[in-house]
Amino acid sequence: MDKSIDIERHPWPPFVPPVPRIIMLGTFPPKPERWSMDFFYPNKINDMWRIMGLIFYCDRDHFWDNENKRFRLSDIKAFLNEHGIALWDTAMAVRRLKDNASDKFLDIVEPINLGALLDAHPTIRAVVTAGEKATGVIADLVGVGLPPIGQPVSCRQGKHDFTLWRMPSSSRAYPLALDKKAEAYRFMLQATGILS
Repeated sequence: MDKSIDIERHPWPPFVPPVPRIIMLGTFPPKPERWSMDFFYPNKINDMWRIMGLIFYCDRDHFWDNENKRFRLSDIKAFLNEHGIALWDTAMAVRRLKDNASDKFLDIVEPINLGALLDAHPTIRAVVTAGEKATGVIADLVGVGLPPIGQPVSCRQGKHDFTLWRMPSSSRAYPLALDKKAEAYRFMLQATGILS
């Protein structure tokens, strides 16, 4: 590993609603020049907020402000608070081995402290990871194998029991159509009780 590459720390604290029911974890944010907002999944070509728009509002652009070419952060936060969805990432510090956000070229220097997170928010009953690398971090922490995409596995961390869901990456680089990604996330949200 090239130790001359600067270590980059995560720019944000976790977003946690008053009563979080699930937490969705990516790997690490893209470089700031890719952000359309100062929040999770900030890249305007990332599909996460289009997935949620399709599932909850039947409108892929529900959270998109076309006039200003950015996501509507206040609407996203209100949505997350209403549904008890927390957000954070699995890497707290990384080295970017290439000048991009690809998980393949992220060296995780410091992973999430999952036990502390669950201790602080014991109402969380499901950990939802977007992509293989994020899932691998959590699977390693709790000692399970990688679950199949779209399927849960039961886990325990300290005194906390939860289900781990490995979901498709919301990156455009992930080769799955938006409606298929939304179908997978809809199934998870129904199974976890977020969506009736």
